[in-house]
Amino acid sequence: MNKVIITCAVTGAIHTPSMSPYLPVTPEEIIEAAVGAAEAGASIIHLHARDPVTGKPDQSPEAFAKFLPQIKARTNAALNLTSGGSPFMTIEERIQPSMRFAPEVASLNMGSINFALFPMLDRFREFKFDWERQHLENSRDLIFRNTFKDIEYALAACSANDTRFEFECYDIGHLYNLAHFADKGLVKAPFFVQSVFGILGGIGVHPEDVAHMRRTADRLFGNDYRWSVLGAGRHQMTIAAMAASMGGNVRVGLEDSLWLGRGTLAKSNADQVRNVRTIIEGLGLQVATPDEARQILQLKGADQVRF
Repeated sequence: MNKVIITCAVTGAIHTPSMSPYLPVTPEEIIEAAVGAAEAGASIIHLHARDPVTGKPDQSPEAFAKFLPQIKARTNAALNLTSGGSPFMTIEERIQPSMRFAPEVASLNMGSINFALFPMLDRFREFKFDWERQHLENSRDLIFRNTFKDIEYALAACSANDTRFEFECYDIGHLYNLAHFADKGLVKAPFFVQSVFGILGGIGVHPEDVAHMRRTADRLFGNDYRWSVLGAGRHQMTIAAMAASMGGNVRVGLEDSLWLGRGTLAKSNADQVRNVRTIIEGLGLQVATPDEARQILQLKGADQVRF
């Protein structure tokens, strides 16, 4: 129980290329970011794809095919494909890479929320590509749709692949949604619950928010789940430290935060992994290896994927 799984989400669909020169965009950059994070101690790598020229999120299986085999060949980390994609995409678009490649892990958002990115316009004012400002501004009127029908569709689409899900829960109600699917027998334990803190529209970052999420998950799932957290932006390491001290797992990466510390951009995903690893080991805990993470989460193994 003192083994902590570090997930690293290396690029995502929230931040845009103009925000940081270190954000991986091209397949080659995503490969190097993933390998570097794994070498630093991440046992799961969470992956999105982008247009290599503009950096715009690209959820086509063809975009993922440009880096998945190379990452698998160079690291033993378990690879986790997003089905969140971009909040502007349909579930049919978002689940395509997981249907095609049958990864060990796929993310799955557990409820619809107002997903607000527009506050970043207060900090970032100059953009290289037209889509970036529009991407942020349009989130004033954005509902990140994840209905019960959408979730059932994603579960059914991957049911034959033996893919485990990273259940992303942005608020307390999302835990109850997961409990609903568990009661219906549509998901199987152990549930890998990723609690997301600090996105405007979801739960906040107060220590009571973190404790409330943990208490509720404990009550709903008992020993049938494995808890992980991610903190958005400057709250990344604070939330990680709180969760690790409570027996949780952690997620870091440039998808969730561009920063290493106050006013300091992270120059790589590996920098954030090393930072959170120092916190974990400072608490007297150990970082799980990829194979230990597979055992904890009961993953099928890298030999069972289709890439």
